[in-house]
Order: sequence, then structure tokens, then C-alpha cells
Amino acid sequence: MAKKSGSGKGGTRHVVPHKDGWANKKGGAERASSVHGTKREAEEVARAQSRREGSELVIHGKNGEIQRKDSHGHDPRNIKG
Repeated sequence: MAKKSGSGKGGTRHVVPHKDGWANKKGGAERASSVHGTKREAEEVARAQSRREGSELVIHGKNGEIQRKDSHGHDPRNIKG
């Protein structure tokens, strides 16, 4: 069964460019949870929220493309590598 993105436990949280700097947004939300002057600040806040939610953190670049992902929950234990 697939997880619903952006709802309840799990889902995703994104760090994305914003007209006032960088935004921390829950997946599927129109409005930002918070806006920060630097990407680093937005990422720190989003990472803490993602850990609490057990969600996947998705970091975007200035062009909006995904740069990296970090999962904070529901990882299978038998991952090779």
C-alpha cells in the first residue's frame, strides 16, 4: 500500500526556493510552514520537523530540481550497501 504524500505520519517535507529566501514546505501544501533567509536555516528547521513526522526530506536547488533526499522513517532494515 502506498503512503499518501503530505498527510499524517510519513509523507514528505521540502526545502524550496521562495521569493523571500528559502521555504520549508510540507509535501502537497500551497503555503510554506516557514520561510528563511538562507537555505541552511530552512534545511535545519525542515530536518527537525521531518524527523518528528517520520517523513522524507527533499532538498531542492535554486532551479527547483531535487538535489538530495533524506528519509527519516520507515526505512527497510535490509538495505544493501
